[in-house]
Amino acid sequence: MYARLSSIMFPIATLLFIGAIVWGYQEHQEKNSVLIKAENQYQRAFHDLNHHMLSLHDQLGQTLAVSSASQGMQRKGLVNVWRLTSQAQNEINQLPLALLPFNKAEEFLSRISSFAYRTAVRDLNKQPLTPVELKTMKSLYKTAESVNAELGKVQDAVISDHLRWMDVEVAMASENNPHDNTIIDGFKTVDKQMGEYPENDWGPSAMSADRKLSSAGLEGKDMTAEEIRNKAVEFLGRQASGEEAAVTEDGGKTDLPAYTVTVKGKGGANIQMDYTRKGGHLLWFMNPRDVTSRKLNFDTARNKGSQFLIRHQYKDMTPITYDEYDHVAVFTYVHTIDGVKIYPDKVTVRVALDNGEVVGLQASDHVFAKKLLTPGKAKVTKEKAQKGLNPDFRVEDYSLAVIENDMRQPILCHEFLGKINDHRYRIYMSGETGLEENIEEIPDSAKAIYK
Repeated sequence: MYARLSSIMFPIATLLFIGAIVWGYQEHQEKNSVLIKAENQYQRAFHDLNHHMLSLHDQLGQTLAVSSASQGMQRKGLVNVWRLTSQAQNEINQLPLALLPFNKAEEFLSRISSFAYRTAVRDLNKQPLTPVELKTMKSLYKTAESVNAELGKVQDAVISDHLRWMDVEVAMASENNPHDNTIIDGFKTVDKQMGEYPENDWGPSAMSADRKLSSAGLEGKDMTAEEIRNKAVEFLGRQASGEEAAVTEDGGKTDLPAYTVTVKGKGGANIQMDYTRKGGHLLWFMNPRDVTSRKLNFDTARNKGSQFLIRHQYKDMTPITYDEYDHVAVFTYVHTIDGVKIYPDKVTVRVALDNGEVVGLQASDHVFAKKLLTPGKAKVTKEKAQKGLNPDFRVEDYSLAVIENDMRQPILCHEFLGKINDHRYRIYMSGETGLEENIEEIPDSAKAIYK
C-alpha cells in the first residue's frame, strides 16, 4: 500500500518541486529585470546631470564673455542657464537622494533658476544687468566650476569602479550603515559647496523671485499669548471661550514668529487659527467639521462669505473665483480700490453649504500684500489696449486691475474677460505699454461668478 502511495505521490512531489524551482527562477529574473531597469535609469539621470552641469558652467562663461551692449545675447544666455538649471533639478529628483541631506544644493539650483529667469524676462535694453548681477554671475561661474570638479570625481569613480546606484539606495535606507558610500560622500561634498554660496551675492532679481514671509513689514506691536487668545475668542464669537482656547508659540527663531490657537469645536474636531506675533494678524482659520449635505445655492453662499468678511473688517473685497467640493463652497476675494481689483491682496473663504457657516479663511496673502493707497492711472487707454487682443477673443467683461509682474512688482493693467476656442480667459494688458502682461484660464467651476 505504501509502495503504491509513494509511486503516486513521488511524481506529484517532483512536479511540484520542479514547478517551485521554475516559479522561483522566473520571480528572480523579473526582480533582476526591475533592478536592472532602475539602475539604468539612475545611471542615465546621473550622467545627464553631469552633462547639464558642465553645460551650465559653459553657458555662464559665455554669457559673461559677451559685450554688455549685447542684450540679445545676454538674454539668450540667461534663458539657456534657466533651461539647464531646470533640467539639472529634474535629474536630481530622479536620483535616490530622498534620504540624503541635499537641500542646500537643490535650493542653490532653484536660486540660479529664479535669478536667470527673472533677469531674462525683463527688458534688458531699459534695465541692463547691474554690477551686482554681473558679480553674482561671476561668483556662480566659479561655484559651478568647483561643483563640476567634485561631480567629475564621482563620475570617474562610478565608471572605473563600476559603482551601482542601487547600493546607494540600500546604504541610505539602512539605519545602521555609516553611509561611507563613495557616491554619497561625493554628493555630501557637492551639497556643502553649494551651501557655502553667500546669501548676499544673489542680487535683486533672485530676491524678488524668492519672497519669504517675514514679520519685518507688518504693522503693530508684539502680542502676548493672552492678547492673541482674546482676539481668537472675539473672532469665533459664541464658538469659543477664553478657557477653551489653547495658545502655543511657533517659529520663535524664524523670520515669522506666530501663535497657534486651538479650540475644541462642537463636533469634536479642533478649530485652529494662526496669528502673527507682530501685530496679531490672522493668517488662517480652519474648522474641519464634516459637511454632509448641500442646502444653499450659490448666491446665498456668496452672500454669507461677503457678510463674514465685512463683519471681520475685510472691507471692499470682490469675489473673483469659485469652486465647490465636499459640500463646501470656496470663494477667492480680492481687495478693490476705486473699482480697481488688487489681485495680490486676496483672501479665500470656505462656506459650508448645509447652514452657511464659514468654516475656513486663508488670509496670508492679504496680510503680506503691499498695501496700495491708490492703483494709479493707466497711460494706455482701454481702446488702445483692446486693439492688441487676438481678433477672435470675444470680450465679455472689462475692468482695471493690479497684478504682479514677473519681478513681483505691482503693475496696473486693463483686464479683459472673455472667450476664445470655447474657453474663458482673463487677459491682462499693461497699462504702461498696452502689451500682454499675463493671461490665465478661468475654470468652468467659476462661471457662476461671471453670470
